[in-house]
Amino acid sequence: MAKITAAEVNKLRKATGAGMMDCKNALVEAEGDFDKAIEVLRKKGQKVAAKRADRDSSEGAAIAKLNADETVGVAIVLGCETDFVGKNENFIALANQLAEIALSCNSKEELLAADFGGMTVADKLVEQTGVIGEKLEITAFEKLEAPYVGSYVHINKIAALVGLSAKVETADVLAKDVSMQVASMGATTLSYKDFDPEYVAAETEARIAVIEKDNEELGRLGKTLKNVPQYISMSQLTPDVMAQAEEDAKAQLKAEGKPEKIWDKILPGKMERFVSDNTTLDQEQCLLDQNFIKDEKINVAKYVESHGDVSVLGFKRVTVG
Repeated sequence: MAKITAAEVNKLRKATGAGMMDCKNALVEAEGDFDKAIEVLRKKGQKVAAKRADRDSSEGAAIAKLNADETVGVAIVLGCETDFVGKNENFIALANQLAEIALSCNSKEELLAADFGGMTVADKLVEQTGVIGEKLEITAFEKLEAPYVGSYVHINKIAALVGLSAKVETADVLAKDVSMQVASMGATTLSYKDFDPEYVAAETEARIAVIEKDNEELGRLGKTLKNVPQYISMSQLTPDVMAQAEEDAKAQLKAEGKPEKIWDKILPGKMERFVSDNTTLDQEQCLLDQNFIKDEKINVAKYVESHGDVSVLGFKRVTVG
């Protein structure tokens, strides 16, 4: 039997991340051959991976990485089975290594086929499944390219990327703030202009039905009823709709006995309230139309405008679980 030294065991441990005893046993089985020992560990990983194939890798780490000139960003999630492993320093280090590789890839499939120290990323995940004893997989992959890309990661559970149209002086602050908005508020699209009319119509009908049902119960209990909006998106607020809303507001002011000479001071606020009450879908799902989390008096679009001649071109978001 080949004599296995501590230095050889340590070398294999550094190369694979496997435990000391696993490395020693692999070297013994491989009769001291380093490459064969790696293959022994890999086969062990394959056996463990096969046994755990039906497990749910709903925990893990979300990572965002940018290239050197901040024009390309990737966000990935390395999934595992337990939160304990997901918080492990070595696991997070592996996730960061994979994210660095992902910068050169255009899809999850390309990442899995990419080189990781002489093996594919897919094989590395199998190997580490044997080392860690839990199913590991890339559960999310997103890439974004723009003249300037920024990112934000929330406790390795959510990672967000934002692409800007220009690298203005405050681009780093702007991109990070908007990335934080994406991570926190979970927008699904950039603007209400991206909505399909059929989707908006169906969503309007559904939301009104829910509010009306809630109001039946509130009325029965003698509580204040919720406002039932006519619309839910700016895409529905045509010039004719806005003109009618203004006429309705003027009629209300007249009925309240407000002098016509002060209507100009009151109408802007009423119209602003009308828009707010009738764009709930936009506020929930459209990044630029959401209230800015650091100053809810303005929306994200207004915040972006405050940074000069720059716009948001796109965003990506990945989450653990």
